[in-house]
Amino acid sequence: MDADVTDSAGTPADPDHPAGDSPQGGSQEEPGATDSKDEPGPATEPEPLPEDDTPQDSGEDKGEDKPNAADAPGVQTWADQPKDGSASRRKRPWLRWAALGASFLVLISAGAGWWLYKKLDGNITTDTSAAAELKVYEKERPTPVVVDAQNILLIGSDSRSGDNSEYGRDDGGSQRSDTTILLHLAADRKSATAVSLPRDLMVEIPSCRTGDDKETRERFAQFNSAFELGGTACTIRTVERLTGIRIDHHMVVDFNGFKDMVDAVDGVKICLDEPIDDKDARLELPAGPQTLNGEEALGYVRARKTLGDGSDTERMERQQRFLGALVNKMQSNGVLLNPTRLYPVLDAATKSLTTDPGLDSLRDLYDLVRSMRDVPTDQVQFLTVPRQPYRENRNRDELVEPDASELFKQLREDKPVAVVPADELEEKEKEKAQDGKPDDTGSASESPTPTPTYSGSSAADDLCEQ
Repeated sequence: MDADVTDSAGTPADPDHPAGDSPQGGSQEEPGATDSKDEPGPATEPEPLPEDDTPQDSGEDKGEDKPNAADAPGVQTWADQPKDGSASRRKRPWLRWAALGASFLVLISAGAGWWLYKKLDGNITTDTSAAAELKVYEKERPTPVVVDAQNILLIGSDSRSGDNSEYGRDDGGSQRSDTTILLHLAADRKSATAVSLPRDLMVEIPSCRTGDDKETRERFAQFNSAFELGGTACTIRTVERLTGIRIDHHMVVDFNGFKDMVDAVDGVKICLDEPIDDKDARLELPAGPQTLNGEEALGYVRARKTLGDGSDTERMERQQRFLGALVNKMQSNGVLLNPTRLYPVLDAATKSLTTDPGLDSLRDLYDLVRSMRDVPTDQVQFLTVPRQPYRENRNRDELVEPDASELFKQLREDKPVAVVPADELEEKEKEKAQDGKPDDTGSASESPTPTPTYSGSSAADDLCEQ
């Protein structure tokens, strides 16, 4: 009776055959088979069933040739299962550790990247006051002429407050624009033209709002006084009134930002025809080729009285050539395409950068730099607006017309301009004067709209060949 109960319930150790099913096509196992088929051992001991424990007589008694489950193709026997499960379990820990390690590296990289991004992004100072001031005077501002062209006003502040106090006294926090450059980026991003505006240029300065919320009167005065009177907004409105060009963005950079950028690219190479010893600029350099670090570069672009004829015009030309060499150094060394080398440059630039809300994020600046990185260096041009000594005061400047108006019109309409070295331009002017009007007319018929040419330089120029 006990044997009958056991047979009808099925073998407890055989999960593939539940109660009531017989592994041999309905024939029942002998009672003795229940004793021999104990539960299988650990997965590490996949022993097959002993031959004499396998029920053999059921099929023979009925005259049937019963196939063995182990011999059926594609059927896995119970003995095989422990072996396969053991191998799978041995592999899984390694896969889990590899996946865990990869996930950890991804998290660390993403965290580091996010931290660097937020750090650079947080370096930038947003000039909201200028944006608000410009909005008040929106109706009087020029209308953009060409879509996708960009006009950016770059202002080098000569403030002596904070970290810049070592370069001179701070007169109550007052500041003037030591360097102002109108940067025009062509709509197709195949050229960039940087026009220096002399700080001594006599211009019409509109009525501007001061820092203590007072309003200045409209005046005819020295250009860089606009920055002192009404800050960035007043300078932008003065440039727009002078040129008729709509300023899309602005950047204000101080001394330390310039120094750090030069150091970030491991210095810039120049060549000197004669030694420099300028105590005001804290600069002492021998003649010949040399690579300037940040501090030396700042002295070089600021020096005035001890270099050349001491004029501000010559200093601007020296600044333009140096900026061209800086751009060339960044492109030739692959700085713009190498994140490892680009980071120090961005860190240095953003630390001392104040921009309008349209350029106050790292993404905005990256998009701007990326749009410029394919501009050929010979198409990154630098020039000074056509100027001459002011008739009322030889220590001030005034525009040369109609040359200045023609330049502003070209930039406003996103048309090309060309620059050549000053001596080459003078030679062309002499040839033009000697040829006379008949040839001029003939050349105009061949080229109805010739590209205006100005004295200047490009980023492709070698300072050691000047």
